[in-house]
Amino acid sequence: MTPAIDTASDSTLRPIAEIAAAAGLLPEEVDQFGTYRAKVRLSALARLAERPNGKLVIVTAITPTKAGEGKTTTSISLAQGLGRLGQRVALCLREPSMGPVFGIKGGGTGGGQAMIEPMEDINLHFNGDFHAVSAAHNLLAAALDASIFNGNPLDIDPQTITWPRALDVNDRALRYVVIGLGGMPHGVPRETQFVITAASEVMAVFALGSDLQDLRARLGRIVVASTRDGKPVTAEHLKAAGAMTVIMKDAIKPNLVQTREGQPVLVHAGPFGNIAHANNSIISDRIALKLADYVITEAGFGSDLGLQKFCDIVCRAGGFVPSAAVLVTTVRATKSHGGVRFTQLGAEHLDAVRTGIDNLIAHIAIVKRYGLPCVVSINRFPTDTAAELALVEELASAGGAEKVVVNEGYARGGLGAVDLADAVVAACDRPSQFAFLTPTGATLTEQIEAIAVKLYGADGVDYLSQALKDLERVQQLGMGSAPVCMAKTQLSLSHDALLRNRPTGFRVPIRSLVPNAGAGFVVALCGDMQRMPGFGRTPAFMNIDIDREGNTVGLF
Repeated sequence: MTPAIDTASDSTLRPIAEIAAAAGLLPEEVDQFGTYRAKVRLSALARLAERPNGKLVIVTAITPTKAGEGKTTTSISLAQGLGRLGQRVALCLREPSMGPVFGIKGGGTGGGQAMIEPMEDINLHFNGDFHAVSAAHNLLAAALDASIFNGNPLDIDPQTITWPRALDVNDRALRYVVIGLGGMPHGVPRETQFVITAASEVMAVFALGSDLQDLRARLGRIVVASTRDGKPVTAEHLKAAGAMTVIMKDAIKPNLVQTREGQPVLVHAGPFGNIAHANNSIISDRIALKLADYVITEAGFGSDLGLQKFCDIVCRAGGFVPSAAVLVTTVRATKSHGGVRFTQLGAEHLDAVRTGIDNLIAHIAIVKRYGLPCVVSINRFPTDTAAELALVEELASAGGAEKVVVNEGYARGGLGAVDLADAVVAACDRPSQFAFLTPTGATLTEQIEAIAVKLYGADGVDYLSQALKDLERVQQLGMGSAPVCMAKTQLSLSHDALLRNRPTGFRVPIRSLVPNAGAGFVVALCGDMQRMPGFGRTPAFMNIDIDREGNTVGLF
């Protein structure tokens, strides 16, 4: 496959002002960042308020494998395919974090002929949004420690502090640290943590806020600690919320870019799928729904993570009713779930397809739990045989898929995704039967049990001692029926990355519950899931460099 940086450099981009105008935005609603990227002012929403919404389509996937699924590539090619059909389409994606870009996963702009551009700008601290989130997060952390150092006027109990610091780099050494060393002039020593910026509650607030004033109110509600008599301490109490909002006032505007074929793309916010709520901003979805007849939004990782969180958290907060879902799979990933080693995935293994299809069928069932038509997209690889493709199609159809389509978007762009686009249009023409997994007002334990048993296939849930203490604290904060954001491995339908394909006979251990009062949900940490990743032995940054002409090389 051609490195993405080289493929991107071969394409001819249209000026972003042309993309904005074609999408229906006015010049005064667009703040340009050079020639090929821009931010969209929120005033566009007010102007378009009376326009009917388009159809909302969620792109999700099976459980990820080393073999690759191509969810972003599929999302982009679907937008391009709908464009080839003459449909007004907009694509909404999360912003890439530099943690995965420099780690193993790489960038978040697609590949081959299905890319969004300018790729390098999007993948590397795009328009400064991640930096704004990190700065606002760490301002609150600094305000908290400063308040304790300067006489502790709020009577904060240092043992109850839950607010970490944030950094947009994978760094396992910062998961648990001690700060305030060096003597009295340098602060009060205590243990704390770092989380990756994508897992910050500020990122969640950023993604779920509806406008600048809502952002300000949500930031003010963030709980960072308790007083010695047990009362919550918030960003508002620390008088930091106003300054945090000022830091975020430009970041809240969605970023506008384009596909290789000129469809508009809103790239905004970047919460991770495994440790956060996995979806782009509500604001970008709302703007896209007013501009286009079909809006494609990609949810992080598999349907057990991103799609579940989109349906139960984002749709509740945004008032969205999705029309259909696209479930991405590959022959290679199916064989991987069927037990084939990575080095042998290029050879035909029909028996492995029959075994590994159980994972796909489990994800089809998850999609259908939400009442959504499920279109399965087989992202085609050159090594796929006709027999393997036909078998996946047969078994997926028997497993409940509405339609199964082979997608060649990587190699052929929109032309390779026309069949997928046709299938999505047909699925969206059916009346939506969308429903939440649990009714609004369900308790935290009811929600966690439903997600674990009905979606993951667990036998039940076990609450560890810290989780039981956290449950009592969360209820005291008045969040006993807030939506739940499960933080678990993306590599398994279970909490355990080693339980592959479609595991059974397991129970989900809940280690801790973290109230995100600003975002309006509670994070349930499953097993040993961490909110700060670490680099592996050979991370991607080792291959990234600058050539003699000043061009970036090795960025995928």
